[in-house]
Amino acid sequence: MKFFIDTANLDQIREAQALGVLDGVTTNPSLMAKEGITGEKNIIQHYIDICNIVDGDVSAEVIAVDFEGMVKEGEALAALHPQIVVKIPMIEEGVKALKYFSDHGIRTNCTLVFSAGQALLAAKAGATYVSPFLGRLDDVSTDGLALIEEIRLIYDNYAYETEILAASIRHTMHVVNCAKIGADVMTGPLSSIKGLLNHPLTDIGLAKFLEDYSKGNQ
Repeated sequence: MKFFIDTANLDQIREAQALGVLDGVTTNPSLMAKEGITGEKNIIQHYIDICNIVDGDVSAEVIAVDFEGMVKEGEALAALHPQIVVKIPMIEEGVKALKYFSDHGIRTNCTLVFSAGQALLAAKAGATYVSPFLGRLDDVSTDGLALIEEIRLIYDNYAYETEILAASIRHTMHVVNCAKIGADVMTGPLSSIKGLLNHPLTDIGLAKFLEDYSKGNQ
């Protein structure tokens, strides 16, 4: 499973990259605003800065909600850097844009997916990634992991090449469970990735090893 970090914070991206397990980055307008990145020029430069840190794909989201606007923005974003993947919302005009970009060799990430039917449409239109938001489904008492399982089954039935990018990851068990059910990618905060490191028995064992080593060298 690929590990993406969902942030616009350059320091967190650098930390994840230094860990040696980072495969890409996802961002959105809300994450940009959280870091104080506003204005088209600043946002564009920030995408380039992110691409210069990581080796993998960087999702950059369009703001337009009409077909022509998405195409114009998407082509401009894709031209910024070879690592850019154009992020398109799951709406009718977005499906049209996914097909356009697929036909023109531009990679896409279909975002704001909340049903298996939406994921099926995205794959039919040629999306590179589809992003089901499992954490947001959990927030409204719906099983987000069950959606990942449904999409996995459908994609396997028909050998769709679209990758399932489990989004809105909230914690470490989301990551583990997504890996169990076959999500191709997870994207979440740095804490959800670093949380995989933690186990009390590891801490206890290391402390014991160091204690015994110290005794042997006194």
